[in-house]
Amino acid sequence: MDTQNCFHCGLDIIKEEEIIFDARNFCCNGCKTVYEIFSLNDLTCYYDFEKSPGATPQDINGKYDFLDNESIVSKLLEFQENSTAIISLNIPHIHCSSCIWILENLQRLQKGISTSQVNFPEKRVRITFNPEVVSIKTIVYLLSSIGYEPYISLENYETGSNDVDRSLTYKLGVAFFCFGNIMLLSFPEYFEVKEYWLDQYRGFFRWLIFVLALPSFFYSASGYYVSAYKSIKTKMLNIDIPIALGIVVMFVRSTFDIFMDYGSGFFDSLTGLIFFMLLGKMFQIKTYSFLSFERDFKSYFPIAITKINTDASEESVAIYEVEKGDRLLIRNQELIPVDGILISEKAEIDYSFVTGEAIPITKQSGDKVFAGGKQIGKVIEMEVLHSVSQSYLTQLWSNDVFQKNVEQKHKTITDSISRYFTPILLLIAFAGFGYWIFIDANTAFNVFTAVLIVACPCALALTAPFTFGNVLRILGKQKFYIKNALVIEQLAKVDTIVFDKTGTITTNKKSNISYEGTALSDENLLLIKNVLRASNHPLSRMLYDYLPIPILQNKSANDTKKLKVDAFEEITGKGIQAQIFGHQIQIGSASFVDKIEENNIQQTSVHIKINDVYYGKFVFKNQYREGLEVLFRNLSTNYQIKVLSGDNEGERATLERLLPKGTELIFNQKPEQKLEFIKNLQEQGKNVMMVGDGLNDAGALAQSNVGISISENVNVFSPACDAILDASEFHRLIYFLKLSKNSITTIKMSFTLSLLYNVVGLSFAITGNLLPLIAAIIMPLSTITIVSFVTVMSSYYASNK
Repeated sequence: MDTQNCFHCGLDIIKEEEIIFDARNFCCNGCKTVYEIFSLNDLTCYYDFEKSPGATPQDINGKYDFLDNESIVSKLLEFQENSTAIISLNIPHIHCSSCIWILENLQRLQKGISTSQVNFPEKRVRITFNPEVVSIKTIVYLLSSIGYEPYISLENYETGSNDVDRSLTYKLGVAFFCFGNIMLLSFPEYFEVKEYWLDQYRGFFRWLIFVLALPSFFYSASGYYVSAYKSIKTKMLNIDIPIALGIVVMFVRSTFDIFMDYGSGFFDSLTGLIFFMLLGKMFQIKTYSFLSFERDFKSYFPIAITKINTDASEESVAIYEVEKGDRLLIRNQELIPVDGILISEKAEIDYSFVTGEAIPITKQSGDKVFAGGKQIGKVIEMEVLHSVSQSYLTQLWSNDVFQKNVEQKHKTITDSISRYFTPILLLIAFAGFGYWIFIDANTAFNVFTAVLIVACPCALALTAPFTFGNVLRILGKQKFYIKNALVIEQLAKVDTIVFDKTGTITTNKKSNISYEGTALSDENLLLIKNVLRASNHPLSRMLYDYLPIPILQNKSANDTKKLKVDAFEEITGKGIQAQIFGHQIQIGSASFVDKIEENNIQQTSVHIKINDVYYGKFVFKNQYREGLEVLFRNLSTNYQIKVLSGDNEGERATLERLLPKGTELIFNQKPEQKLEFIKNLQEQGKNVMMVGDGLNDAGALAQSNVGISISENVNVFSPACDAILDASEFHRLIYFLKLSKNSITTIKMSFTLSLLYNVVGLSFAITGNLLPLIAAIIMPLSTITIVSFVTVMSSYYASNK
């Protein structure tokens, strides 16, 4: 069947719901309205940059009423003074040049906005506006109306904007400036040019080189001195010790040459070494700065909630102002921010955010409800038992075992080699100096310097950062965002993989639906679809989308697609009863339609009863991610695979058919139990990778050797983890694991090449046949060779998909 795409958002258009306006096709009124807004303001060139760049605007009625509260707004603002205010908003939908263009032209859509600037990598827009003319609430509603709804959470309210540490950038800039200028000034020394003007001012240029080297030596390289000092203090010899010693020796020797007028020294090699080392570090942190890997529950909680006062009036108050005894109003799809007692008659709460259980839980009046649950259905009222800081969810997150240890618990491959390389190198340097000092003092100093320069482990130290930096870049382009280089090393060591079920190996974007019972006629299907259309329950929405639009005999699709529902009642926790065209329809649970379930099968189902006649049920099964069976089959050859779930065992039979034989399946797991399961595996000597998706997996992700969060939107959701994998790339997990192993292979090959070079270089240096000047020229060449080698090899392995 041919499908038409929406001109605004690009989604497929259901033929019966197609809207044609201005000779263009739209999937809904929302997309058409956005197009009209842009047309009226002469902004239709928005569609020239990218094809169908927009997003369908969502209904946000009442969602941002808390922005009327001045105390909350003041916490969100970056700056406010008289007629000028500045706010930065997170816009997850920013994805192309059209988005940037429209968001930087907001002043043409709303009076009072003076400028707006987009930060594309962070998906944020910084808006400068006049608060006397336009409010933040108006701006937020404007953004939402054009499909760019901002993401405002409790984290924004509590912390505001974070300071960015740019010290490494400054150090790299200084090192590059010094290195570039010193190289330029050193050319006459390399070629020993005999020219009157150069000879006349040679001393001046040498002192200028010395002055230019000082910022690089004292400022740019300071991190290596600190690292070397800490290493000696803890009696752990790392690779920064010979690096720091080599830098110091080169500086002292070069300064001595300048003062004694022996030559220009080795300041070019010194500053070049520092620059290349810092460049490698910059590669490592580039991906980490793109995403936040340490969000907690505050990232997902609303800033404010609706409070019901004693006089029955309603007001929006900040979450942290909610106290025990307050009465709150929770709307459909809102997250419950505090523990409390349900006052309303009934409520349906989705706790999948905390427990992983996909099926909503029905609560009765007087039952306790916990923070983290999402209210589904009609508006409910609750009384607060604990404030945010004392809620169950806060205590769960604050538990020490749920926090990822920021200290590196594992030695890097570079540290492991440096344990032997560092003392051996120092021993050779001092042995050479000790031997030659009794023969020729000048040769002794030349040997000592040449050994440290030629064998200075710059190539060795740069191998891992440049390899991992390149791999981080490659993986980031393929939507696998890794926190730091250590994670790649840990990925290569993994031997056991534990998967969460709900939201990880299953997708919440679609469900596998089947019908069991008496066949439904086209007329009955039409009645059911029109009744479901009025419901906002998740199962109702999925079933509505699943059912076809039947066309009755002698009628067109337009005549039959929408029928008037005469009476409609949705009973929370039970189902829907409605009257339509004289027919009595009941849709809901087995008990609601007076049907006794055989064998008490654990499954999610919706039962159908028409005119007091029971027809059958629609059974909802989890839709597993595409490529899951192939992925698990490939993984099982090299890894042990286990599946944990907060759900019941209703999907056990399906999983056993899908997954390799012998895969361990464990159900009904609470967050603490998942964490303990990971810990028990580690105590057995396993290197465990945990793959999860939500806060209920946070403890297990933190405990595991490598924690990977699967996310439908990497910019909105990421619990404390080591890596974030876009859900669309889930089937390629085996490729990412192979690439991590190949990265370690590349590093080992590079280390071998570097050590061979050192053996040759040291054999010349220790015998006094290698002048420090020659060693200083050779050293950058070896570094460039190693860096080129690891870059080419890592790119080669990445291309083998």
